[in-house]
Amino acid sequence: MNNRTMKETKNIAFVASDNKNSELIEWSYFNRDLLLKHEIIATGSAIKILEGTLNKPVHKLISGPLGGYRMLADIIAEGKIDILVFFTSDEFQHKDFEVLMESVKDNNVIIAFNKTTADFIFNSPLMSREYFVKKPASVSANQKKDVEELELKKDRSKVVKIKAA
Repeated sequence: MNNRTMKETKNIAFVASDNKNSELIEWSYFNRDLLLKHEIIATGSAIKILEGTLNKPVHKLISGPLGGYRMLADIIAEGKIDILVFFTSDEFQHKDFEVLMESVKDNNVIIAFNKTTADFIFNSPLMSREYFVKKPASVSANQKKDVEELELKKDRSKVVKIKAA
């Protein structure tokens, strides 16, 4: 993905685990007016919660651990998600979750892992404006090789110092 502009209407994805459903219900009711202005994407149990609290359809994906994380990563890579919000506490070790986090990082997507962070994001004045997002510079293969060689040299000098002592 290249640089992009977030529109006034943001594309917001939600992931919730069963043990956080009541927290998402409470939070989404409290933030209903803010959420109604945006496009909502949800996985698994978050779908029915958000459709119920917002009384509007959401874009549906399968549960995160069942392939939803990979789908989110692909949608992020296409530039179609601006914000990713988690109401979960137990799925961070899943292999596809790592792929998702890499896509979030590579595409400079806003992410909230808790209610407090989500509150700050959704109450930012930038939520109601267009916002230019610059894709982070990627590290070239040559730059990676240079860093690896530098680290190897540092390791070798440590070995020499240990032997000299």
